[in-house]
Amino acid sequence: MLKHKIVTAFFILVLMLLALVSFFAVVEIKYFVLVAFLWFLIIFWGSTFIASNYHVKTFCSNPLETEKKISLTFDDGPNEMTLLVLDVLRKYNARATFFCIGKNIETHPEILKRTIEEGHTIGNHSFSHSPFFDFYKKNQVIAEIKQTDALIESVLGKKTTLFRPPYGVTNPSIRRALAVTKHKTIGWNIRSLDGVVKKEDFLLDRIIKRIKPGGIVLLHDTSIQTVNVLEQLVSFLQTNNYAIVPLEELLNIKAYED
Repeated sequence: MLKHKIVTAFFILVLMLLALVSFFAVVEIKYFVLVAFLWFLIIFWGSTFIASNYHVKTFCSNPLETEKKISLTFDDGPNEMTLLVLDVLRKYNARATFFCIGKNIETHPEILKRTIEEGHTIGNHSFSHSPFFDFYKKNQVIAEIKQTDALIESVLGKKTTLFRPPYGVTNPSIRRALAVTKHKTIGWNIRSLDGVVKKEDFLLDRIIKRIKPGGIVLLHDTSIQTVNVLEQLVSFLQTNNYAIVPLEELLNIKAYED
């Protein structure tokens, strides 16, 4: 598992060695550019591929799970579409995890309340879900997480320990913030792409092809296409003897502070 500090130290050392060699021999600038480019590629990969554990330890699945157990997770609620998602889950007696945006909780506290009452787990997905979240400094990230924690706790009565970074991107600022807030970072290993693709057949086929014990499915409770795919997906899982279980059961972790 690559770590940001180790990679940074390695590439700085390589650049320093190249600089040292250049005092005694001709070192073309392209070699400096090549090293810097490789460094950038590794950082980009580690920051955008949440399962890399490059910046923070992330729970993306339970690879040790041998029973047919899987977790469904939903990002970006609560909103009116969440109600339809809840209807489907209730119909099939399935429990999921919802990573909620703070500003949406302020707008729809009653939907969060229903989500909790129906036995679903709640996680933190930042307050603003800003497109610039990846550029926030440590204190800004902490403020967003704590603000959303407080909103969740005002309805739930306890603090969630689960956090999913917006867009699944991690970086040093987020790592330092999570060291303060003590949240567990939750990723996924089955990405539906329902946030960008609206073709239901494609979405369902993509998910089903990746289903295996211990998996975590990423969905968004933001579109009617997801609602329609969800009904078919849950039916498929139950027909194939998969148990849809909460994240805390799949990962053997605590979702809330005692």
